[in-house]
Amino acid sequence: MDMFNGKVILITGGTGSFGKKFAEIVLAEYSPAKLIIYSRDELKQYEMKEQFSKYANIRYFIGDVRDKERLMRAFAGVDFVVHAAALKQVPAMEYNPTEAIKTNINGAMNIIETALDKGVKKIVALSTDKACNPINLYGATKLCSDKLFVAANSYASVSGPRFSVVRYGNVVGSRGSVVPFFQKKIAEGTLPITDPEMTRFWITLEQGVRFVIKAFERMTGGELFVPKIPSMNIMDLAKAIGPDCKTSVVGIRPGEKLHEVMISEDDARNTKELDDCYVIQPAFHWWDANSHAAGKDVPNDFRYSSDINQQWLKVDELREIVKNL
Repeated sequence: MDMFNGKVILITGGTGSFGKKFAEIVLAEYSPAKLIIYSRDELKQYEMKEQFSKYANIRYFIGDVRDKERLMRAFAGVDFVVHAAALKQVPAMEYNPTEAIKTNINGAMNIIETALDKGVKKIVALSTDKACNPINLYGATKLCSDKLFVAANSYASVSGPRFSVVRYGNVVGSRGSVVPFFQKKIAEGTLPITDPEMTRFWITLEQGVRFVIKAFERMTGGELFVPKIPSMNIMDLAKAIGPDCKTSVVGIRPGEKLHEVMISEDDARNTKELDDCYVIQPAFHWWDANSHAAGKDVPNDFRYSSDINQQWLKVDELREIVKNL
């Protein structure tokens, strides 16, 4: 794919785990005119400048997605946007709900309105498995964000921006991941387990970035892309990281699910299955039902959940993934 070559790309939350991996892959494999890192933290931007110092086409823009005026300045001349900025720590968002709303919902509205005004071509917003049938505030705000991005296609002109969403599960080793937490606990000899039955979808940073890049290639605007990825059991992960450690059951935290769902039965009627992913299509009159004609309809009672997934990671596979982080 050469659609990034010669183009200007901006990523919000660009100094996060996803943003750094995205920059690494895009700068190494494509030739964008500019890659703009938009984020709030000047220290992280300084550290990222050191890491990517050999690239002359990367720029750093301090700003917050809550600040529409700043976004208007940053989006000038931008062709493609990856919206990765979010407040996502579940316990913190339960305690600070208004902050989650300001960033995850109001920030999404600012991105959409700025993209429309500045003539951006394509925008892909990152979502989360927690946005499907949410039980915590983080998931609820991301569901609202997803709806905003899908609906934004309704009032974009024929030649205007196209908005799509990518939803996937837990990212191995990212900020907030259980992997570094377990690694710190190894020295204590005991790993705290929320529930022995807990399962999660599992994806690496590189897989997540490449899936987003592919979404840019095949999106028509309005889709919610969900990759086919494996599940893991929390006890298997504990064995992979600390095979000699004991485990202690501490209970599920507020706002946490036992299993994660990425596609519910209610979304099944609008979902197509492709070779590597599922596509939840928008239920709007403007949607072209032939946009993903190569896909097949999923059953009406279909549910894509981490506990009934067909792909599972074994202990040895989990150990190899963690070792290669």
